[in-house]
Amino acid sequence: MLLSNFLIMKNKSPYIIAEIGQAHEGSLGILYSYIDAIAQTGVDAVKLQMHIAEAESSEHEPFRVKFSLEDETRYDYWKRMSFSLEQWKGIKQRCDTLGVDFICSPFSNLAVDWLEEIGVEQYKIGSGEVTNFLILEKIAQTGKPVILSSGMSSYAELDKTVLFLQERKVNFSILQCTTAYPTMPEQYGLNIIQELKQRYKVAVGFSDHSARIDTCIAATALGAEILEFHVVFDRQLFGPDSKASLTMQETKELVLAVTNIKMALSNPIDKNNNSDFLELKQIFEKSLAINKKLPKNHILTFEDLEAKKPKNYGILASKYREVIGRKLKFDKNQWDFLNEEDLA
Repeated sequence: MLLSNFLIMKNKSPYIIAEIGQAHEGSLGILYSYIDAIAQTGVDAVKLQMHIAEAESSEHEPFRVKFSLEDETRYDYWKRMSFSLEQWKGIKQRCDTLGVDFICSPFSNLAVDWLEEIGVEQYKIGSGEVTNFLILEKIAQTGKPVILSSGMSSYAELDKTVLFLQERKVNFSILQCTTAYPTMPEQYGLNIIQELKQRYKVAVGFSDHSARIDTCIAATALGAEILEFHVVFDRQLFGPDSKASLTMQETKELVLAVTNIKMALSNPIDKNNNSDFLELKQIFEKSLAINKKLPKNHILTFEDLEAKKPKNYGILASKYREVIGRKLKFDKNQWDFLNEEDLA
């Protein structure tokens, strides 16, 4: 399966993206605190969302969730969540300084213009924009790679979007995603990772909203090449995505876990080659012994035998059937090993 050029450039799989989303609550100071904390977790990228209220919203937009205590309309919420172009430039610079990639989802063509001025390297397309061919056309014209989230899309819709991107020679990858906050186990859709790979022959990842680390670990084992999840300082914090996010400590644990899983998958074991265990086999495997004092000429039965460590001090325990019914040449004491020269 081919990775996108961006992933090849970064030499990373899985490529791990921690999304701040709207957890900053419109505060530049809180946002910088998030970037600083995320940079210490070991992820590859910080992801944000660029909302320019005037360009993307209107007074007619309904609230997704009636959660806000200070915004009367969804437009007011996006206004409060927005930053100026100069502030966005500083945010990108902060990520660059700390060595984490800056990724952002635009929700308007104006946001794409801003991100181009900032110098974004690739675009993330949120689930709600998959059928927004206007913004996809705008992004295609930049020539930048695209990560496409498939959360609310059927295959029929995805097929059209994929064709649209292919016709424009856009380098893209797709994320399996379930738009539910938090996502329950029966909603993960882990089976879709391989379905997307087989259907579109591109790099496929997993965008998670379960607030659990085992979900992305399972996705990695099932072939996900990109992982994306929300992060928050504490799940009790106010915000629309807090309950569907990982904490910073959980993020560190996830990075270590998926790194180990990827290492394991990249180093398949040859079960026919056990040469590395020869010394251990000598210690732990067993030889046949006598479990009671037996006289010369005794005919051995199954009940006379025991298996004792180590290997090669007597006949191999695996060959016990070959000694049953044979006669002892000598007297044997209890727990003596049994060797071929002891048998007639």
